Amino acid sequence: MKIERPNSKLPTAEELQDLEKLKKAIEQVIANGRVSKAECERIKGMMWADGKITPEELELCRTMIYSKISAGELEWEY
Repeated sequence: MKIERPNSKLPTAEELQDLEKLKKAIEQVIANGRVSKAECERIKGMMWADGKITPEELELCRTMIYSKISAGELEWEY
């Protein structure tokens, strides 16, 4: 499904840096095949650090974490 956001703006340089940091953090979290509650909270904290969660941040989490959990490639560790 293609989602369009006609009113969205291109990410700023700072937002792109934040996305890259978030991506690296997620890669570290999923490296062992499990996502703990503490790791999940850390990722959420990074996303909320600037007071908002962008569609790009949500998409990154969806593709790197949630879709892999659904496919059985990752598991929640609670």
